[in-house]
Amino acid sequence: MDKNNFVITIGRQFGSGGRELGMCLAKKLGITYYDKELLLEAAKKAGVSEEFFKRSDEKFPKFLNGIFSFSMGYNPYTVYTGSTSISDDNLYRAMSDLIHSLAEKSSCVIVGRSSDYVLRDHPRCINVFVHAPIEECVKRIMKRGDSLTEQQARSLAEKTNKLRASYYNFYTDKTWGDAKTYDLTIDSSLMPMDDVAEVVCDYVRRRLK
Repeated sequence: MDKNNFVITIGRQFGSGGRELGMCLAKKLGITYYDKELLLEAAKKAGVSEEFFKRSDEKFPKFLNGIFSFSMGYNPYTVYTGSTSISDDNLYRAMSDLIHSLAEKSSCVIVGRSSDYVLRDHPRCINVFVHAPIEECVKRIMKRGDSLTEQQARSLAEKTNKLRASYYNFYTDKTWGDAKTYDLTIDSSLMPMDDVAEVVCDYVRRRLK
């Protein structure tokens, strides 16, 4: 790993603009950006099926059937639990290996998937949590063009946040959304996203000198 590599991880409430902030940070800092879709592409290149990735998509653990082969560019890594089943623990471990691999290759921004905890031993990892009042999150969700009513958007935000919290709290020894868990927490509704990104960039530059 290049000792100058650094990683920004972003935890986020649904509808708070975590992905937008991540893309903005990556552009301003000239580093790679990974969210759900781009992690999927990276996983597919590493030999992980799309179905596997969807099953491990920040949802509360459940037991799954089957086996899969996972290659990180080193030796193929096949996970077995018994002879025919794969536990979510093994799925989580494989995704964690992928995140470690990406962090070793280059500086990057990674959104979600408890990446802050996965990379807790990374010497240059900065962990950010993005939040906003539920009313602001609902407005952002409704602007996405999915034709959701205000109540539907609110219900979706609440359900998704519960799933993300359950996923994070199950696999880590920290609490999702708790300020003590992160280096920096920020309310994205208080400034334009570009200004929020500038605040985070300034923190990163000062922190990493």
